[in-house]
Amino acid sequence: MSTAPVPVALLGGRRARVVWIAAVTAYAIAVLQRTTMGVAGLEATERFGASATIVSTFVVLQLGVYALAQVPAGVLLDRHGSRVTLTAGAILMALGQLLMAQTDVLGLAMIARIVLGAGDALTFSSAIRLVPAWFPPGRVPLLTQLTGILGQVGQIASAVPFVALLSVAGWGPAFSSAAALSALAAMLVLLVVRATPPGIPRPAVRQDLRRIPVVLGRILRHPSTQLGFFTHYTAGFTGIAFSMMWGYPYLTAGEGLSRPAASAVMTVLVVVAVVAGPLIGALTQRHPLRRSTLVLLIVAAIVVPLLALVLWPGPAPMWLLIVLVAGFSIGGPASSVGFDFPRTDLARHRLGTATGVVIMGGFIGGLTSILLIGVVLDLLRPGGDYDLEAFRLAFAVQLPMLAIGVAGMLITRRNLRRRMSARGRQVPPWRDVWRSGRWRRL
Repeated sequence: MSTAPVPVALLGGRRARVVWIAAVTAYAIAVLQRTTMGVAGLEATERFGASATIVSTFVVLQLGVYALAQVPAGVLLDRHGSRVTLTAGAILMALGQLLMAQTDVLGLAMIARIVLGAGDALTFSSAIRLVPAWFPPGRVPLLTQLTGILGQVGQIASAVPFVALLSVAGWGPAFSSAAALSALAAMLVLLVVRATPPGIPRPAVRQDLRRIPVVLGRILRHPSTQLGFFTHYTAGFTGIAFSMMWGYPYLTAGEGLSRPAASAVMTVLVVVAVVAGPLIGALTQRHPLRRSTLVLLIVAAIVVPLLALVLWPGPAPMWLLIVLVAGFSIGGPASSVGFDFPRTDLARHRLGTATGVVIMGGFIGGLTSILLIGVVLDLLRPGGDYDLEAFRLAFAVQLPMLAIGVAGMLITRRNLRRRMSARGRQVPPWRDVWRSGRWRRL
């Protein structure tokens, strides 16, 4: 298999930008599909006559399939390339949303979310895999961040026009329209996206099925993959749980905000990420030895307002809600730093599988958080009349999960630095950095 670098002259041109924009559009539509249940949770309880735990199971199933399918999706991506996997993902999501639009049977609705989760699993890793294939290495960290950030426009689409359509036209037309968008995304990818620039052959990956467990084991044991996993988990799961399931119900049923006000707060998830993401990408590119430290500082910006929210007496002021959502929002770009660890330490033809493992981190954390919050809500308010106190106690389950993530990051970072040191690449202690003035370059 060929792993020769692509000539820089072929990278980053007009064709590269068109391919990237098409991939980002497909990912944004996938984010819309992913988050529709989060803004339709209360309507779902009425349509299916189900409790919060059952409705949260929709999203847990979707995220569970998404997380568990990441490694198979990565293997398929390594073998077939981004064009095939992006198209397949969009088609699966269209089918899942179409089934959700037509059914009022609980079991079929769960099948719909499973299908959607499988399609979603093929999308983001395929989109970011195009970045190092089409752009120079120096632009990869920033463009990876921008891919994730611009894709979150789908979050705004679910929080504003989808909610409006759901309120005016009802369940069926809203979810059918979402399905049509995914069908359009599949057509766009087929017409525009190619895995590699013209004249550059895609590395041929021919996995022996019997060796896949061996190769996967090597990828999983590599400390860069492990650090990427815990980075994505720690920085990302709170925002996933908030955007995909419990944020909108918490703001409306818990804090008592109107639907327009709650939608406005939800858009902060995207607006703040648009500002913070490029900055995080630039800092990651400029200070590659301090990537994990940057993420840990951002995790602190998540923990502090979350703890304040849990302890706040009475309804939270709007400024605290904005700070909380802004912390969740910055966590999204911070979690994307996790993809940078395998990119700089693993072979290029294994990045699809490694990226899938990293993605599993945030979404395993997200589905665990969603399920635990739903369980606590039902234990505290079994009648379904959720109040602010119940939501705050339920949200508190995320604090020990964050502590586990930070511990995982510190342990795996230490292992990776030991490996780097054995290869002659040292990460100097902070005291030496500050004394020498090298902090400007690290």
